[in-house]
Amino acid sequence: MKSASEKTWLLSILYLSCIISFLSLIHALISGQLILLSHASVKLKKQPDLPLRFRADGTFKILQVADIHYGNGILTRCRDVLPSEFDRCSDLNSTRFLKRMIDAEKPDFIAFTGDNIFGTSTPDAAESMFEAFGPAMESRLPWAAVLGNHDQESTMTREELMFFISLMDYSVSQTNPLAEDISEPSNQSLVADIDGFGNYNLRIWGAPGSHLANHSVLNLYFLDSGDRAIVNGVQTYGWIKESQLRWLRGISEVLQGQNLDIQQSADFSSPPALAFFHIPIPEVRQVKEIVGQYQEYAACSSVNSGVLQTLVSMGDVKAVFTGHDHTNDFCGNLRGIWFCYGGGFGYHAYGRAGWPRRARVILAELGKGDKTWVGVKRIKTWKRLDDANLSKIDEQVLWDWWSPR
Repeated sequence: MKSASEKTWLLSILYLSCIISFLSLIHALISGQLILLSHASVKLKKQPDLPLRFRADGTFKILQVADIHYGNGILTRCRDVLPSEFDRCSDLNSTRFLKRMIDAEKPDFIAFTGDNIFGTSTPDAAESMFEAFGPAMESRLPWAAVLGNHDQESTMTREELMFFISLMDYSVSQTNPLAEDISEPSNQSLVADIDGFGNYNLRIWGAPGSHLANHSVLNLYFLDSGDRAIVNGVQTYGWIKESQLRWLRGISEVLQGQNLDIQQSADFSSPPALAFFHIPIPEVRQVKEIVGQYQEYAACSSVNSGVLQTLVSMGDVKAVFTGHDHTNDFCGNLRGIWFCYGGGFGYHAYGRAGWPRRARVILAELGKGDKTWVGVKRIKTWKRLDDANLSKIDEQVLWDWWSPR
């Protein structure tokens, strides 16, 4: 049995040890050397200027970036470039191209349509996404993304990827859509029982100072077209499921219904919409009227889930923008809706040597009333090549209010 003096001595040692540990912790905090805090510091997401809206000049410009296929930066070699280009070509060429496009076009919004990273070349999905989306974040422009069929092949699931993307600076992406309550807009909850991750809608409001400044005059729909699946024992690409189409029909009805009170005006029609997803639908193979180049067979799912019929019945979608087939860059008309490929953007993605990487630009223009801007009058598109002059090609009108297709 220990004496009282021995107990006192042990307590003194214990007390002194606690004091030393506490002082060491304080020193680590002050000097910034505490590993847990220095490498995992709390960081608030930087938000873009919201809501998304048309400029004072009545325009809203979108830059579509399809298939960056970002890998591991300077260590990742380019595919399908000229022999003279190969030795100095890497993921950094994709980064430079994106920066050039942002500087040249000065878009209001950037839409990434999948295969943003190339999973098998990506040891750390988060690091690669920071690099792939880096120029968008540096520009402080609002941007959004959907997933392709390669994004999840690294260290994150599709759900984790979309959640991570939604938390990145200036991103307006969403993991899951919100159920909107017309009677109480602030009363929103996540939609349950919907397939995929990255189904959501974004509203673009009218020009500042116009009588439509507090109304959505253009709607953007984003959908997860999946990755791969097995159907009847055969592997195929993913497709947009009925649960997603059900949500899409519902949100379209809500958005068109909210503007019924002002649609009677002669200077405002039902707001048009644009859709963005990665894998094209099967009907694209049958398109006849095209602007651009159709150089490879459309790689889509063997399942036709009725996307085209849904979009036609909704009536508001005027154009759809996809990626996936890198050497297709055409727009083709199907039952009055234009389906447009972005064209291969990334240098680690397959392409054709001597055929420049490219990006698509979409421009929506408001009509001019007697005294103010009104609803969307016209939607146009063109592409730019990653050459010395960022050559502009294939400009076309996709939709005109006065002569809808």
